[in-house]
Amino acid sequence: MRQSSAVRISARGVQVEGIRISSQRRDGFAVVAVSGELDILTSRRFDECLAEARRDDVHIIIDLSAVDFMDTGSLAVIVGHWKQVTAAGGTLALAGARYRYTKTLWITGLADRLPMYDSVDAAIAAGAAGTGGAPAASQS
Repeated sequence: MRQSSAVRISARGVQVEGIRISSQRRDGFAVVAVSGELDILTSRRFDECLAEARRDDVHIIIDLSAVDFMDTGSLAVIVGHWKQVTAAGGTLALAGARYRYTKTLWITGLADRLPMYDSVDAAIAAGAAGTGGAPAASQS
């Protein structure tokens, strides 16, 4: 996981069979990094980690660059948090999603609705420029 000197929240990590989730505060964003498989067995813990991040921040980036598989249940978790964050005036963006492992984003059309970036750095830069999440905030 990437670490930053601008960490307000201590880097936290959780290990559940098949998944590792960590979060850190970076440049005004909560960055939730996921590694492994997002499936029926891990989506509950993923949901809990996003809920925890939402308690502390309204600007969230989910780093999917190390995700090896994503099912539709995990998409439902992301969409639920995206709706709650944007309703509260915040932003939720995805970073590093690789088509091969997160095809469900494209198959369901969510890749066209959710703000997506090649990397966490690109998502932070877009947010700093005031463009991060703007498309998502206008759609429900």
